[in-house]
Amino acid sequence: MRVWVPFESEAEAREKLGELPDNLELDFYNGGEFPSTADEVEFYIHPYLGDPDPWERFGELPRLKVVQIQSAGYDDIKPYIPQGVTLCNAAGVHDASTAELAVALSLALGRHLDEFARNQTTGTWQTAFGSSIADKRVTILGYGHIGQAIERRLTGFEVASITRVARRARSEPVPVHPITELDRVLPATDVLFLITPLTPQTEKIIDKHALSLLPDGAQVINVGRGRLIDTDALVAETSTGRITAGLDVTDPEPLPADHPLWRSPGVLISPHVGGASSAFYPRTRALMAAQLRRYATGRPLENVVL
Repeated sequence: MRVWVPFESEAEAREKLGELPDNLELDFYNGGEFPSTADEVEFYIHPYLGDPDPWERFGELPRLKVVQIQSAGYDDIKPYIPQGVTLCNAAGVHDASTAELAVALSLALGRHLDEFARNQTTGTWQTAFGSSIADKRVTILGYGHIGQAIERRLTGFEVASITRVARRARSEPVPVHPITELDRVLPATDVLFLITPLTPQTEKIIDKHALSLLPDGAQVINVGRGRLIDTDALVAETSTGRITAGLDVTDPEPLPADHPLWRSPGVLISPHVGGASSAFYPRTRALMAAQLRRYATGRPLENVVL
């Protein structure tokens, strides 16, 4: 069984992945030209943050059966997956990293850390009264792995309440509101975390109307997908100073240098680095190794999304 793994050598692959079944034959692909075994490869692991160019060439891999990506989101690669090929995402791998960044964006916004960092470059000592996350009413839109990880990290911050919203309602183990009730939830939301998948139903779900429902001083923290928010509407709201936003993802992305979102007051932007931390590596390597062992032994794969 021919497998392409995103490493530079067999020694590196064995070091990072541990013992693998003997019936797996490894080739090493980390971008660029395909290895000479394109007509044999069955299982392809896409390099993390790798160039998407190989997606358009999946048709050159006649025996391809599985594509494993190292991100949770898969809307960008989905159109390129050939019929009959299984796509697996990396749900669970980015929980710790992304949840940390989501909370960090909220804290940094509320306590003006971005302003203090800019003042540091000029040696300016200027105080500012901040807004604590303590006593705030939090809503998490998207209650999968990462949404739950955000909630766990908030438990020590003395927030007033946490409301959970997802595509479908459920009552166990905690109550989750359906997305159809979002309009009812937003007026009682001081901090809104966005981590729901991008679907036709959720594209621009945070539009002019939704933003208008948020109370004055609310935060919008987006670590999901940029197109969950109507960017023009967000610029209009933040430019008045009524609400603030912490964005790890934007629409468009990358954000052009002349885009007004860069200059909107109370907007803190990070360049889609939610999963890019030291917590990523041990988790993605464990997933890759486990998936390869399942495939080699004929067991069902995890995280199948297509």
